[in-house]
Parts: sequence; C-alpha cells; structure tokens
Amino acid sequence: MEIRKAKIGDENGIFHLICELAKYEFAPDQVTNTAQNLSLDLFQEKICEAIVAEENNKIIGFALWYTSYSTWKGKCLYLEDFYVLPEFREQKIGSQLFDQVVEIAEKTGVKRMDWQVLKWNKLALDFYKRKNAILDPEWINGRLFF
Repeated sequence: MEIRKAKIGDENGIFHLICELAKYEFAPDQVTNTAQNLSLDLFQEKICEAIVAEENNKIIGFALWYTSYSTWKGKCLYLEDFYVLPEFREQKIGSQLFDQVVEIAEKTGVKRMDWQVLKWNKLALDFYKRKNAILDPEWINGRLFF
C-alpha cells in the first residue's frame, strides 16, 4: 500500500470512492459532480488537492482538501472528504491519510484545519477523538445550493 499525491488518471478511482462515501452517508442521489469535473478541479483549476491510498494499482482511500480562510485566524485547510473502503479500514490506512493531511497543513503554515462529521457516524467520531480533535457541537452549518 502506498499513499501519494493524486495525479491525472486518478479521478475515476477517487470519484468512485466519493460515490461510495455518499452511499455510506445515505445520500447517493446528492452527488452531482463527475470524474471529469473532479479532474478539472484537481489538476487544471487546482482549486483542491488530494492524496490517495493505492494498493495493487487500485485506489482504496483518499483525502481531498482545499484552502479556506478565517478572518480570525487567516489561511486554513478544509478537509472536504476523507474515505477508505470498508475492507481496508482495519489496516490504519485512514490514520495514515489523516496524519499526512495534518502534516501538509503544518508544512503549508495554515492556522487551522477544519472538517465536518455526521453526528450519527460513531466510527468517524471515535476516530477523530483518538486524534485529539475538537468536535465542536456549538456551530451549526449553513449552506446554499445553486
């Protein structure tokens, strides 16, 4: 198993995992992105970045993030999605992916790293608690769709 920066050609594997994550979160019909758009956003527009976990030429996990901004803190990293196929979860691949994103955040000098987790996702909540993450119940997410 290797963890590496995503490259052109990985978009289909990453997109497959995005769809798997949407199924896991009971929202497969909400995915409107495409592998083609993902490729454009990752490799041409560079509005986001990703790393992948690969085994035997198959992408089995990924983490995707972008730079955000806090008026209070400055430059931040937002971990948009992070997923490992269920059959590989006992191998600490998720921990390696997460730790690598933390390392990237530290190296790029961001002041904060943010992400969301569904309140019913006990596996994820327990994972983040083991990473000493602050899970703030005070903030409510707002969203508009266009």
